[in-house]
Amino acid sequence: MLKTFDEIEKVILGREKRKTIVLAGSHDDAALASLVEAYHKGLVNGCLIGKTEETKALLLKMGVNPEEFSIIQEENGAAAAKLACKMVKEGKADIPMKGKLTTAEFMQAILDKEFGFVLPGGILSQVTVLEYEQENRFLLLGDCAVNILPDYEAKKKILNNTVRLAHVLGIELPRVAVIAPLELVNPKIQATVDAALLSKANERGQINGCIVDGPLGMDNAVNREAAMSKGVSGQVAGRADVLIMPDLCTGNVLTKTLHYFTDLKQAGCLVGASVPVVMTSRTEAPVNKYNSILAALL
Repeated sequence: MLKTFDEIEKVILGREKRKTIVLAGSHDDAALASLVEAYHKGLVNGCLIGKTEETKALLLKMGVNPEEFSIIQEENGAAAAKLACKMVKEGKADIPMKGKLTTAEFMQAILDKEFGFVLPGGILSQVTVLEYEQENRFLLLGDCAVNILPDYEAKKKILNNTVRLAHVLGIELPRVAVIAPLELVNPKIQATVDAALLSKANERGQINGCIVDGPLGMDNAVNREAAMSKGVSGQVAGRADVLIMPDLCTGNVLTKTLHYFTDLKQAGCLVGASVPVVMTSRTEAPVNKYNSILAALL
């Protein structure tokens, strides 16, 4: 089981062939810096789509020769994202990456039926992978950026997407906590009802490859003492590997809080697609964008 981003890096360094990442909106210093780091470490090749002169200036500022990369002029964010996806679809690149453009522009290209990146019967969702140093393991949060108010069926697909990523990280039977404001089912709080349904579906074999429990509050999902003090027991309570958020608002606020108020290393992943995708916030630090590249390469 992989427990740190350094361990992921070692696994990828052991591979013979580099993947090619195409960065849409390449005139972004943080995204470009993370791609350059991956390039210099021998992990990837890069193709850059964006404002050519700004991209070249950033590369020179980093001490990098712009001629080491293929650079394509495209100032429009939506057009840059679509071209990046087209290159992946045509086999000219392996992984599309979001740079200086909006999430909506990037997602519109990923969801374009021309490219067919969405797996049949599935949905795209986002996962934040946290390096949980306190317990020397990874903790996965989904969905924090794509699905606004997922219903039960959508949450089931989000859960399955997130569990598949946990398996890639080597967590054979991830413990999944479905988060809600409280641990009891309250018909007036839909998040508690959905959580209970997901837990029961897992119990009856409708959701496999993991152990699901919910509703669970955030405290008793990740802290054993908190779970014990509230009388919450089970295989997941206090030691969850995966946290399924009740909605995008909750997940987005949580990940941004962790970013600005803690020093936890993290990666943003878009899952449920037929190809790996690197999608992070424009305000994310270069180190976390690099971690996101590592997760996509894995």
